[in-house]
Amino acid sequence: MPNNLIYEKSPYLLQHSNNPVDWYPWCDEAFELARQLDIPIFLSIGYSTCHWCHVMEIESFEDEVIAEMMNKAFVNIKLDREERPDIDSIYMEVCQILTGSGGWPLTIIMTPEQKPFFAGTYFPKYSQFGRIGMYELITKIDELWKTRREDILQSAESITTRLLISEKSDDFDISPEQIFREAYKQLSSSFDYRYGGFRNAPKFPTPHNLQFLLRYWKIMNEKNALEMVEKTLTAMRYGGIYDHIGFGFHRYSTDNKWIVPHFEKMLYDQSLLITSYTEAYLATKNELFKKTALETTSYILRELTSEEGGFYSAEDADSEGIEGKYYLWSDDEIKQVLKEDADTFRRYFSVLDKGNFHFEHQFDNNANILFMQFSHSEHSKALGINEETLNSIINRCINTLLQARNNRIKPYKDDKVLTDWNGLAISALALAGFTFDKPKLI
Repeated sequence: MPNNLIYEKSPYLLQHSNNPVDWYPWCDEAFELARQLDIPIFLSIGYSTCHWCHVMEIESFEDEVIAEMMNKAFVNIKLDREERPDIDSIYMEVCQILTGSGGWPLTIIMTPEQKPFFAGTYFPKYSQFGRIGMYELITKIDELWKTRREDILQSAESITTRLLISEKSDDFDISPEQIFREAYKQLSSSFDYRYGGFRNAPKFPTPHNLQFLLRYWKIMNEKNALEMVEKTLTAMRYGGIYDHIGFGFHRYSTDNKWIVPHFEKMLYDQSLLITSYTEAYLATKNELFKKTALETTSYILRELTSEEGGFYSAEDADSEGIEGKYYLWSDDEIKQVLKEDADTFRRYFSVLDKGNFHFEHQFDNNANILFMQFSHSEHSKALGINEETLNSIINRCINTLLQARNNRIKPYKDDKVLTDWNGLAISALALAGFTFDKPKLI
C-alpha cells in the first residue's frame, strides 16, 4: 500500500511512496501526530538522483523489519532537498555542527517541536566499520526517549541555541581588499599544484572558486590565480570526471587525479562550469576551454531540455542498479564497435585490455573509465598522426560510441524543473552564445 507521499509532485518523494515506512511529507499533520503520540520525528532528506539515498532505501526503507521499527518509534518525514532548500540548509548546518561534516541522505532525529538532537548522513542496515546501523540506532533512540527524555530535551535546546548563535552575523573590521586577499591566500594554500583543484579527494569542481580567481587575476594582476584556474580546468577536461562520449561533467572525483568520478550529473554543475570555461577562454583564448564549454552546452540541450524548453535537474549515477555502468567500457566492446579505429582510441583514452577501473562489487572487472593522460598535440606526436587527422578519428569514434551507448539502459532522469537552476542554465547558455557567436544558445 502506498504511504502519504503518493500525492506529492517531487520525483524523490514519489520514489519512496511505496516504502513500508509510513512516510509523511513535511507538513503540520506530521508534527501534530508526533505530539499526540509523544514520539520523535525521523527526518530523512535527499534527492532523486542521490546514489547513497538509493542504497539506504534498498537496505533499510524497503526492509519490512526496519520499517516496522521506524513506524513504532517515530513519525517519519521525507523531504526533497531540491524542493525545500530552506529546510535542508537548516538541518544540514545542524549536521555539520554535530558531526563536522554533511551530505545526503541527511538523517535528523528531532522532537515534535522540530528541535534536533541527533544528526548524520547514510546509515547501513546493521552496524559496520564503526558506523551504527539503523537497527541499533532505532533501538537506542527509542530506549533513550523513554528512559532519559530530559537529557534529550536539554541536548535539543543546546543544539537549537548553537544554531541561533551561528546565524548571527559578526561585524568584521576588515576592508574589502583585505577580504579578497585573504580569500586568495586560503585558496592558494589549499590548491593541489600537481593535479589541480583544492584539497584532497574527493574533489569537487567548485566553479565559484575558479570564477573568483579569474577576477582576482584580472583586478590584482596575480598570475598564479590564472594558472590555478588553467591547471584545474585542463585536468578536469582530461579526467574521467568529464564524459568524453556524451559530454558534460559528473558530480565529483573520488580520487585526487580527477579520474574516477561519482557518475551523477547535475544541471547546476553543467551551468556553472560552462560559465567557468567560457570566462577562462576569454582570459586565455585556450581552444580546449571553448570546446569544453560548447560540448557541455550540447549535453544540456540534448539530455536535460524538456519539449517545453525548461531544463531538467539531473541524471542518476546508477543504471540497472549499478553505479557508472552506463558510462564504462570493456576493451572488447571498444574493439568490436570501433574496429580499425579502436587502437588509436584506446591509446588516446587510456583503455586497458583488463580494464583501468575495478568495482569493489557488482559488474565485471574489465571496465574502463575514459580519460586522457596527455594533450591532443602530445597524443598526435606519440601516435605519429597529424593533429587534424587525429581529431577526425577521435570525433568519429565518439559519435560511434555515443550511438552504441544510446542502446544501453539509461540512468534515471530527474525531470523536475527548478527555477533557480534554470536561471543558472539560461545565464550560462547566453554567455556561451554571446562569447562564441552561437545565436542558438542565446
